[in-house]
Amino acid sequence: MKHSLRILHLVGLTTLGLAAFVLAGWFGTHSAAQAPQYDLLIVNGRILDGSGGPWFQGSVAVKDGRIADVGRLPEATARQVIDAKGLVVAPGFIDLHTHSDYTLLVDGKGQSKIRQGVTTEIIGEDSSVAPVLGPAAAEFDKGLERYGLKRDWETLGGYFARLERQGISVNIASYVGSGQVRRCVMGNVNRAPTVRELSEMQDLVEQAMRDGAIGLSSGLIYVPNTFAKTDELIALARVAAHYGGIYASHIRSESDTSLSAIDEAIEISEKAGLPTHIFHFKKYGRPNWGQMPAQIERIQAARDRGLDITADQYPYIAAMTGLEMCIPTKYQEGTSEEFVARLKDPRVRAEIRKAIETGLPGWGDNEVKSVGGWHGVQVASLQKPENKQYEGKRMDEVAKMMGKDPLDALCDLLISEGGSGEGVYFGMSEPDVELAMRQPWVGVGSDGSAVSPDMEFVGKPHPRFYGTFPRVLGYYVREKKVLPLGEAIRKMTSLAAEITGLTDRGLLRPGMAADITVFDPATVADKATFENPLQYSVGIEYVIVNGTVVLNKGEHTGAKPGHVLHGRGKS
Repeated sequence: MKHSLRILHLVGLTTLGLAAFVLAGWFGTHSAAQAPQYDLLIVNGRILDGSGGPWFQGSVAVKDGRIADVGRLPEATARQVIDAKGLVVAPGFIDLHTHSDYTLLVDGKGQSKIRQGVTTEIIGEDSSVAPVLGPAAAEFDKGLERYGLKRDWETLGGYFARLERQGISVNIASYVGSGQVRRCVMGNVNRAPTVRELSEMQDLVEQAMRDGAIGLSSGLIYVPNTFAKTDELIALARVAAHYGGIYASHIRSESDTSLSAIDEAIEISEKAGLPTHIFHFKKYGRPNWGQMPAQIERIQAARDRGLDITADQYPYIAAMTGLEMCIPTKYQEGTSEEFVARLKDPRVRAEIRKAIETGLPGWGDNEVKSVGGWHGVQVASLQKPENKQYEGKRMDEVAKMMGKDPLDALCDLLISEGGSGEGVYFGMSEPDVELAMRQPWVGVGSDGSAVSPDMEFVGKPHPRFYGTFPRVLGYYVREKKVLPLGEAIRKMTSLAAEITGLTDRGLLRPGMAADITVFDPATVADKATFENPLQYSVGIEYVIVNGTVVLNKGEHTGAKPGHVLHGRGKS
């Protein structure tokens, strides 16, 4: 009897245990079914995946900072859902040429770029943020004063660490500048390097590539870059090539001698054995308008014989560079104090006046001549409070305000400002801009900085700081129909990623980084003008960086999920 009761007791316990197990399993399954599959789900959008193909209807799912799935995703659940009905869902835009190196240290939110749909910025033209050694240090640190910054780095790796400590809303990748390594080893002098100096410059390029630079850049109209000969650039580019990098250049001329400048870029590509990218591709100077086809033919011929030559452009008819670029480069050698001293010398000023009026052998980029006279130069940014009144004014207007002729007004402004300032130069034609834009190997680069209207040191900059990408989408795609929308998106995304070697960006594909831009194709537009540039673009509704929403219904969330993106040589 006791035996039977014990059996019954065990049977009862087993039955109860089985029931408990079944219930636990049911609740567990039910709970799992309710747990969100994804961190973020963008639904009902018109997806342009960056490949250049037509849009398709569907959803984009994000998990752990990566794209988890794309397409028709029935019954998917997520912690956050964005309804993109009527909107285009695209990869985040990659700005191929920017100057946000220091403004992102001032404010990592990158407002003017995030509001354009930009998720990655490529920095580091010729005078890159590093290395900073030897003769380069004093002038470099003086240049940081306008931003209110103090340097705590010498190498590119040190700069990257500073940026990541502070936090950024966009991703960044950087070149190492040929001009910067030249300054570190030689200073701002007009001569060829010795064998030892060239070796030291190569060592600095190697260190930067190991720190994560994506390649070598040059700005060959700027001192000391302009003093470098082709063989020097080839020697430095070979180091970048060894680490899987590219060569990117503001070529030696964009006006009268632009074809020979393009030939030099092609020669560097061929002899150093690496791809070459040309910054802000243009035909500059009123006398040269209409000559863009010859430049395109030269690059296409190089591509047809197997050389990887690409370019980027900004969608405007004006450029922006230093006001000092109105002065022949021969007078810019040395320190800023030496440059200012020359400007004070009446004899030198007379020489400069004559050079601007009649030309100077070896000086092919006469900015004043290129823009048709002093009215073609607009003051953009000055730092002294007493000079702020001139921002946004043309140089002939500034001269009248100062009661001087334009050259004297310019020289006196540069003296007051310590040798530098920023200007906008109206030197391109609309047909040339559109023809360049139609080339499949030309991407989009703002050549501007990530800024906000409260940054007084920026002044009244070129509207490209605020409007480049929406201007392409609104003005050139929707209104002028220069490009189909899918092709414009390809230029801003997968083409840019291919050029820079960022293999996990630029496409909406499972496994890729979740950098995503969602915009209204009917309303996206730039608002910034040359007269009033401090205006954010409209029509960009959502921007996601590494899976985190940074722009939500057109408003910055304050999130800073951006990363430093390293080149292939990172050790």
